[in-house]
Amino acid sequence: KTARDGCTIAIGRTDTIFPPPEHIGGHPIGALHIVGIGAGDTAWRTAEATHALKSADVVVGDQLYLDLMADVSAGKPTEHSAFGAEADRCRRALDLASSGKTVALVCSGDASIYALATLVFELLDTHPDNRGWHGLNIHICAGVSAFQALSTRVGAPFNHDFALLSLSDLLTPRDKIIQRIPAIGTGDFVVALYNPQSERRKTLLPETKRILLQYRPETTPVLIGRNIGRTDETITTTTLGDFDTAVVDMLTLVIIGNSQTKTFTSAGRTFTYTPRGYADKDEKQ
Repeated sequence: KTARDGCTIAIGRTDTIFPPPEHIGGHPIGALHIVGIGAGDTAWRTAEATHALKSADVVVGDQLYLDLMADVSAGKPTEHSAFGAEADRCRRALDLASSGKTVALVCSGDASIYALATLVFELLDTHPDNRGWHGLNIHICAGVSAFQALSTRVGAPFNHDFALLSLSDLLTPRDKIIQRIPAIGTGDFVVALYNPQSERRKTLLPETKRILLQYRPETTPVLIGRNIGRTDETITTTTLGDFDTAVVDMLTLVIIGNSQTKTFTSAGRTFTYTPRGYADKDEKQ
């Protein structure tokens, strides 16, 4: 115990572990789990995500994602918002949690990769604590992202340094996206292209191909995965020179290798990998 400048501070030590308080200022403390449910296949849902879904009082998310994890959340109250209404979805999850509920806010893949975790923190950062949001217990549950899922299907294309790039200009200005493509080429990064093309956005993917051809050979492997982990999954292996961008839509993820990425066939299967330098290391030894 010490007193200084009009303040008294006392610290006690005990072997008893006290649970966290259930109320702050007379208000119940809620919990918000931001849950990445993985990419397509339920096998890519982590045990942590499953536990968060089972322990939730209410589950909030896009209706498609609610349907995908209905095997875990069956019987629980759910709430959804219209496609594109991500901010409304996050606000609703925060409001429900601030009423004392345990809420699971679900999104596909990993919650921190092109998903809702960032939006939740942006709302917390930019809004004063007049809605009870800032006293919540917030936890993020990792999920398997689409680039990881497609990688396991085709080999090991990301075994060296890589980049993730979204080609959607709905949230990122087009000129900013264009600016990043030569940086990927100069750095010789393997790249996964999220949101590569839609009915409205038809020009950025061909432009990406054109720019990357200035930095790596036409024989560079390109992997096109559509509906990965679902019943109508398709995977196509091609090259950067032969890459037909017209076949790509919003249900597709595109991986473009770097200058070292290789493709080969074994036991009737085609594999793609990016060497990391182990062979050179063995030769030096």
